[in-house]
Amino acid sequence: MLKEQFEGYKYIEGGVCAAQGFTANGLNCGINPIKEKNDLGIIYSETACNTAAVYTRNKVKGAPIIVTQKHLEKSEGITRAVIVNSKNANTCNPNGEQIAEQTSELVAEELGIKPEEVIVASTGVIGMPIFIEPFKNHMSELVSGLSKEGHTEAVNAIMTTDTVRKEVAVEFKIQGKICHIGGMAKGSGMIHPDMATTLNFITTDAAVSTEMLQKALSDIVKITYNCLSIDGDTSTNDMVSVMANGLAKNNLIEAEGSSYDIFKRALYIVMLHMTKMLAADGEGASKFLECKCMEAPNMESAIAVAKSVIHSPLVKCAMFGGDANCGRILCAIGYAQADIDVTKVCVSLASDAGEILVYKDGAALQFSEEEAAKILAQNEIYININLNQGNVSARAWGCDLTYDYVKINGDYRS
Repeated sequence: MLKEQFEGYKYIEGGVCAAQGFTANGLNCGINPIKEKNDLGIIYSETACNTAAVYTRNKVKGAPIIVTQKHLEKSEGITRAVIVNSKNANTCNPNGEQIAEQTSELVAEELGIKPEEVIVASTGVIGMPIFIEPFKNHMSELVSGLSKEGHTEAVNAIMTTDTVRKEVAVEFKIQGKICHIGGMAKGSGMIHPDMATTLNFITTDAAVSTEMLQKALSDIVKITYNCLSIDGDTSTNDMVSVMANGLAKNNLIEAEGSSYDIFKRALYIVMLHMTKMLAADGEGASKFLECKCMEAPNMESAIAVAKSVIHSPLVKCAMFGGDANCGRILCAIGYAQADIDVTKVCVSLASDAGEILVYKDGAALQFSEEEAAKILAQNEIYININLNQGNVSARAWGCDLTYDYVKINGDYRS
């Protein structure tokens, strides 16, 4: 998938270690019985970070979510490290918070920081017993292996049914100072975010206040992660965190203005591309889907329509089968929570093989099924919806629904 280009921003390598002062590592601590697969990761900043986060709004929350919220409240938004494990979500466990707190204490002891300066996260099977021994037995090794090159081991540690690593970083300038921002993400199934998605960790050396970090994150999550749907299930462990250590030495961004806008665009670029990578790697997926809703009366309507189409199981199945069934798409548009006039709507389907108009002004159109089949045979499909009722646009992302999705989730615990 080609990265979208933005003037003034350059893609670089390094993921969460692209920013100055950040190191990372990952290893297998025994939670995952397959020794070749990492299941424990860490990110560390050599200096204190202003930090913002958003979390799942699922009423059933993983213990790490609860503990991290308490930590950020106690530390007043200051952190130094992230500790994350895969294979076990530490959710619905009677001792879950205790394990999360003890894990934070182990990290803090090894790094010489406070436990409340640790973000703790978990992903994996819900309701599986969890024990402190794997963390205790491997924490020293994990910390001693921290390095600038460790971002690869760290991102490997958060992969569950993911088939590819998901990380991105960009370089940009604020007030003449070179800044960097990078992130890593995991997620393939149980993805239909509500204020966050999967596990996403973002680091930057730009100097930004906690308040402005939170504002930027909360704004951007609405048009990136929250516009992503793989299967309609909102996870219990969703989290996105952003850590800013200020080592780029720009003047602290404490209010809106040009510097804030530059930083916010950089954060958007990172979050946008991790969202698209998550969509492309949906469980069992064979096609990446993007729905663009154009000329909407307002942003709320644009997002509602785009998300409704991307979320539709019938649309997903049609895209899997290469069926240019505009009825599936119009059905999803029609039940979207948006005040629109469907008689003005136009819909086209596009890919690298071309574009075909399938619906216009309240009626389905005749088109070449052969041409449509060629367009939908590609692995990246674009569903373009023009409401013709305003000047606002939004995008949503997802994937097709295949037989393999059922296979993966039919025996997920095994």
